[in-house]
Amino acid sequence: MHTEGPSKEKNHSTPLNSKDGCRFSEIGCSFRGSKEKTKEHEKSAVGTHLMMLLQHIKQLRASLFPVGGAANGIIPHLATAECKVKGLERKVSDLQLQGALEVSGDLEVDCFPGSSVYEEESILQQLVREKVISELENKLHVFENIVAVLNKEVETSNLEIAAFRRKSGLDQDVIQSLELKITELHRCLTQKDAGLSKLHKRLQSFEQASYDGVFLWKITDVNRKYHDSVTGRVVSLFSPAFYTAKYGYKVCLRIYLNGDGTGKGTHVSLFFVVMKGEYDALLPWPFKHKVTFMMLDQNNREHVIDAFRPDLTSASFQRPVSDMNVASGCPMFLPLCKLQSPKYAYVREDTLFLKCIIETNS
Repeated sequence: MHTEGPSKEKNHSTPLNSKDGCRFSEIGCSFRGSKEKTKEHEKSAVGTHLMMLLQHIKQLRASLFPVGGAANGIIPHLATAECKVKGLERKVSDLQLQGALEVSGDLEVDCFPGSSVYEEESILQQLVREKVISELENKLHVFENIVAVLNKEVETSNLEIAAFRRKSGLDQDVIQSLELKITELHRCLTQKDAGLSKLHKRLQSFEQASYDGVFLWKITDVNRKYHDSVTGRVVSLFSPAFYTAKYGYKVCLRIYLNGDGTGKGTHVSLFFVVMKGEYDALLPWPFKHKVTFMMLDQNNREHVIDAFRPDLTSASFQRPVSDMNVASGCPMFLPLCKLQSPKYAYVREDTLFLKCIIETNS
């Protein structure tokens, strides 16, 4: 007997941490026991639990809607209230699954009508929706302000771009005007350059011109010019123009260093050319004055001389209708071997001299 007592106490005693609390402990139920006892308690105390739940909801509602409370005080409790309602909904759902609502149906319906729970839930959901809508409206207002600012900036940028385009258009007009002026200046400069070149040639011609019918022609770079004549690069050379008198005939000489016609490749050919002059209308035609050619020996020993009188029927001596008449003269004026011979000094320091004399008295 002495030993059985302690064993019974050991077998029937249960540690505190092995007991389970009722799931409605959060709303005031203080029952604790084993799992089986707890399940029996939850089935038998449905009405009590629902009354506790109703009381808890009323307290929650009172905390959300205090008498005389400002509307601004509701919003901070919304999140907490919503969480509690969801917890209550889970508990009621568990009770429905266990069939607890089948017991004392009339009592539960009378004490805790379902419409009241749904009404509370609807009110809370509506408050949540209103809070979300309010926050979205605030964000929308902020976005509208941002868009308004951006629209102003875009409008300002558009005005600046328009002003820049107008200025750019004006600059383009100025650039085009300057380009036209530059083109006109280039054209004027080209014309002036051409005029200066023409005046330079005319001045040079006047400096070298003779007005007494006697002309001395100095030819330099003879070897190069002879080579050009042989290769056909420049077959002939024209002398500057000269005159038989101040208001007389305008004429020039033409030389082929490698020959022309019957003297090609063997002789120097020298020709006389009647040119179109400023006073041709006052002069007698055809040209009939005797012409004398001279290749000067620079040692003054043996000059080469040839002369001819114009053929009055030849077109070469009629009044010119173009800048020059056809050249006429001596195709076999000087043999090339004599020109190149060191025995003579017709070419010295790569230079030779030709002289033409027109007898204006004949």
